[in-house]
Amino acid sequence: MQNVLYNHKFMSGFLSSDELEAYAPAVAQAEKSLSAKDGLGNDYLGWLDLPKRIGKDAVSAINDKAQEIRAKADVLICVGIGGSYLGTKGAIEFLSPTFEDLRKPRVIFAGHTINSDYLTDLLELVKDKEVAVNVISKSGTTTEPAIAFRIIRQWMEQRYGRKEAAARIVATTDPVVGALRKLAKEEGYAAFEIPADVGGRFSVMTPVGLFPMAVAGIDIAKLLEGAVSAYDFCSGESIEKNMAGRYAAVRNILFRKGYTTEVMATFQPQLHFFCEWWKQLSGESEGKDGTGIFPAGLDYTTDLHSLGQWMQEGVRNVFETFMILKNTASTMAVPKFEDDSDDLNYLAGRSFEDINDKAFQGTILAHLDGGVPSATLTLQDRSETTLGQLFYFFQKSVALSGYILRVNPFDQPGVEAYKKNMFALLGKKGFEKQAEALLGRVKDSF
Repeated sequence: MQNVLYNHKFMSGFLSSDELEAYAPAVAQAEKSLSAKDGLGNDYLGWLDLPKRIGKDAVSAINDKAQEIRAKADVLICVGIGGSYLGTKGAIEFLSPTFEDLRKPRVIFAGHTINSDYLTDLLELVKDKEVAVNVISKSGTTTEPAIAFRIIRQWMEQRYGRKEAAARIVATTDPVVGALRKLAKEEGYAAFEIPADVGGRFSVMTPVGLFPMAVAGIDIAKLLEGAVSAYDFCSGESIEKNMAGRYAAVRNILFRKGYTTEVMATFQPQLHFFCEWWKQLSGESEGKDGTGIFPAGLDYTTDLHSLGQWMQEGVRNVFETFMILKNTASTMAVPKFEDDSDDLNYLAGRSFEDINDKAFQGTILAHLDGGVPSATLTLQDRSETTLGQLFYFFQKSVALSGYILRVNPFDQPGVEAYKKNMFALLGKKGFEKQAEALLGRVKDSF
């Protein structure tokens, strides 16, 4: 069953069927390049068929270790940044109870900031709880998670002793090399592999995401099955049948018309961190060589009371994709009050979902009238199957869109710029010449 549906019918005033058809050859060529693995970044295409390749034994091994952790820990601290963090966070927020206190065990995150207060508060939170740790890094030397893990590892060893701490730490890292792989071997940590041909932002359906999801109680086999089922409607050279290709084409047509920012708008708080994952996937894949669509996320109806005015009448360089959830996990109806002192009895008996749907309809019509090209992405429910399809849909879409833009969707050379500067300013060995130049600029500017 197809649980994710993209619909661009509202865009008839902004793009024509002829324009879309004109992009069919570009979509077909991008699809061919992905299938043949002969395009830019082709050594990082392991995600393309990974949900089908991963195998029952690998899933069982992940689930077995997750069950072991669930039995001994109240909290799993997941240490990672970027693709080692956002997909997992998005999945747990989408599939789990809204509030963390209702989740058993809780999965909390570290290593995605450089902030003493955050880590201090985190350790205070878990001081009376049973704790396990999943440290995620391909190299083990990415600054943010590496220094956070030093603090957490020290805390774990002081609390549990070195041997028991090691039994509670799971490393997800490169199969062969790197500082974290070396440390895991020396300390005896259980370890899962990040496939060498899968980049960080495409790694959510590797052990990077699957292990902490399994600890959180998510059925990862169903998630992968959902992703596999998305192959049917996200593949092929036909722009009509390939939904991912159609979405990629619409985005590129609008981009070339001057709509340089895409807003992913949701009406469910459980989708907030999924949009954060999408922002990284899209922005890091496309934003290079002086081009790329800028990805932004808004939470409606909340943000209609803060940025709604800008969306309605601001600069017309933005288009909008509304992510709509068809079925929530529960429902509530507005009660009827005899005195009707708040004048809300006209809504009595109507569900929150019905009211939210009318808010969506009112918003998309207003934004269309305000000159914002708008489309919808409808999700059937909050299930693993739906999420697996959604993850794969966006991975495939961004890959196709990057090829249409003629950029490499699988590298991130711009990210390295800040890292090199930071290493130099911190005095890392090998960056001495760069440090001399940068320190002069810092001295004059700050």
